[in-house]
Amino acid sequence: MIILGIETSCDETAVSVVEAEGGLEDLRFKVLGSAVNSQIEMHREFGGVVPNIAKREHLKNLPLVLTEALKEAGLIFNFQFSIFNSENPRIDLIAVTVGPGLEPALWAGIKFAEELGHKWNIPVIGTNHMEGHIASVLFSKTEASFGFPAVALLVSGGHTELIYLNNWLEKEKIGHTLDDAVGEAFDKVARMLGLPYPGGPEISALAEKARNSNIEIRDIKFPRPMLHSGNLNFSFSGLKTAVLYYIRGITHPKSLSYHKRGTFGEPPSLVVGEGGLGDELSDLQKMEIAREFEDAVIETLLTKTKKAIDQYNPKTLIIGGGVIANKALRENLLNLEKDYPELKILIPEKSLTTDNATMIAAAGYIEYLREGGNKELKAQGNLDISS
Repeated sequence: MIILGIETSCDETAVSVVEAEGGLEDLRFKVLGSAVNSQIEMHREFGGVVPNIAKREHLKNLPLVLTEALKEAGLIFNFQFSIFNSENPRIDLIAVTVGPGLEPALWAGIKFAEELGHKWNIPVIGTNHMEGHIASVLFSKTEASFGFPAVALLVSGGHTELIYLNNWLEKEKIGHTLDDAVGEAFDKVARMLGLPYPGGPEISALAEKARNSNIEIRDIKFPRPMLHSGNLNFSFSGLKTAVLYYIRGITHPKSLSYHKRGTFGEPPSLVVGEGGLGDELSDLQKMEIAREFEDAVIETLLTKTKKAIDQYNPKTLIIGGGVIANKALRENLLNLEKDYPELKILIPEKSLTTDNATMIAAAGYIEYLREGGNKELKAQGNLDISS
């Protein structure tokens, strides 16, 4: 079966052509063609993704990205190819992201998929974006020894979750963030430091520079939230607030810094907002803060993941989501094999950690095996992974 995956949940317009074989016990996939158009430059001046701009760009770029993916897959050869005036180029199923994500952006992909499905007379199936991140490991070179049960750690811009999988169809969320996701925390701290959007890679670059320079983190010690909560949930708002207090303690020493308050509760009421504080920090201070912040995030994620492994005794640990492109986090998670030698750890290639349509095609095929296609498609911004 040849599947066309379409992903428009945020600011990446992505289309992929994937060949799928086998049943739920022996899934096999091959990427035939893939194309992505990023809107990062479009949203940079706003410091974040603007939903209506994202939708407009998706509508403009979807035909172009589709054509590019089909050409790479060898399914079309005519450079005058017109999508809605041409016959089906051997596509059997369309899988499109229906959530979670930005609803205006999601609708762009859904409507495009529906039009293609009607024109080509093939089924269209809605796919959960986070289930796509789980399915992305099916393209891993080491996937052959995959086994259930499994635990998945998903870390993205909008989600931080731990999922238990009894099999591909039975999933249960066993941990989630109570406030900010890791990706959101990275972006917010980056704004405090005066770093450009997107902030995650900027913080990681500073943190790595600090490690390579053997810089000693002086008296900075940010909290590791909820390590002893007794559950598998996360919280990163307190960590973010601790960074804010610390920076304000440097840039506005007469205000209440978190050192003086001795608490990580409500942020101080100051006229100065989060943005712009970084202008008053030295490069060394930014590097120190970035490294300690990233270390705090990594330690928190590692500790909770180890607790999930100890509690559920999985055969496989699945790691996915855009934040997994972070080099330090990636290395630390892979090092878990030293503590759990019997555990298979699967992590996708970096190109498949960020939003892509290849993972959507794979997740769509799994959903198709369960329920078939042509259900009503609806954008669901807060779609849960177990819905």
